[in-house]
Amino acid sequence: MANVSSSNGLEKRPKLRFPGFDEPWRATKFGNLVHEFSDRTKEENEDLLLSAAIEGMFLNTELFGHQRGASNKGYKKIKYGTMVLSTQNLHLGNANVNQRFEHGMVSPAYKTYDITGCSVELIAQWIKSAAAKRFFYNATTVGASVCRRNVEWDTLYEQPLYLPGIDEQDKIAKFLSLISERINKQQQFIVSLKKYKRGVFETVFSQKVRLIPRNKRKDWQKYKLSDFATRVTRKNGGQSDIPLTISAQYGLIDQRDFFSKTVASADMSGYYLLRSGEYAYNRSTSNDYPFGSIKRLELYPMGAVSTLYLCFRVKDDIVLSDLAKWYFESSQWHRGVNEICAEGARNHGLLNVPTDGFFNTVHTLPSDPEEQLAIASYLSLFQARLDSAQAVLEKLLRIRSGLMQRLFT
Repeated sequence: MANVSSSNGLEKRPKLRFPGFDEPWRATKFGNLVHEFSDRTKEENEDLLLSAAIEGMFLNTELFGHQRGASNKGYKKIKYGTMVLSTQNLHLGNANVNQRFEHGMVSPAYKTYDITGCSVELIAQWIKSAAAKRFFYNATTVGASVCRRNVEWDTLYEQPLYLPGIDEQDKIAKFLSLISERINKQQQFIVSLKKYKRGVFETVFSQKVRLIPRNKRKDWQKYKLSDFATRVTRKNGGQSDIPLTISAQYGLIDQRDFFSKTVASADMSGYYLLRSGEYAYNRSTSNDYPFGSIKRLELYPMGAVSTLYLCFRVKDDIVLSDLAKWYFESSQWHRGVNEICAEGARNHGLLNVPTDGFFNTVHTLPSDPEEQLAIASYLSLFQARLDSAQAVLEKLLRIRSGLMQRLFT
């Protein structure tokens, strides 16, 4: 592949080319490449209810855990290859070409298009590039609030998109599709691993499987959380400038790395100071974490968390912290929280879990240090396999991102 880049406004030569192609890429108005349509459903639940997100196309239930909306009569029908643009979050990259479902329906809030003037496969690859995100962002203006932007549709349709000839389009699309296919397979593998991981964790902590010889087994004991954990309430006082949040994948992580910005208060002196090895309980719920999530700080020596979190350290002489880390990845601790939180009651968007009640929840755990260590070691090896698979995925994503950057800029 050649590595050149130039542009005169009407045509350009990208940084990366396949051998045998040297014709310039020519500017074409976006509006000449798509044709908007609005074929509506006439009955309730006429087709699969889909939602478009920044990450791609999903079943509505995959994103929200349930079917949202009282009625879907009059929703827009889409098919394989339909372009779906969000009218609210286009500036954030919520633009998709449906390549996951043969057919379905989406909310009328989306705009739907047939791709008519170029390769559908090429646009499907381009639309998830950084160049595409900038392309759509440039067609928006400041909305009613700083976090909203309005799409100027006439501006969007007039914007030029540089495209090669059809043969080169097909060549690029096939090449990028191979990489995307490999990424999709890796993502599916990780999903399967996570599902298997959940099953393994539940099996271990429900005692359906024991990891030490039968003749060495001792009965597990019931502990209050306060028996093996001590609450942490020390104030930050300016000791740490790292605002922490909880991520399902990374645990306690710097907000600036996770959100690309900080959502913490400018003054974090009143936040709790969490040290490496200590835990934080976030009472915010999600589909994957119906009772919130408990994570151990591992990525930094210390960090600051909102006082809405319940923080604690584990007493290693009673329950190994390495065991507690995996225990809180299971659902076995949910029962105790379920018994003390007021059903449907929320405070600041959090489960209404009283502090005293939380530390009085009961947990059934091995008392034998040998069994604690055996479980912790086994589950650590399993997590290492998942981390390795995730690292492969991130490498593949970097490769694709780099290629698209050189192709489309």
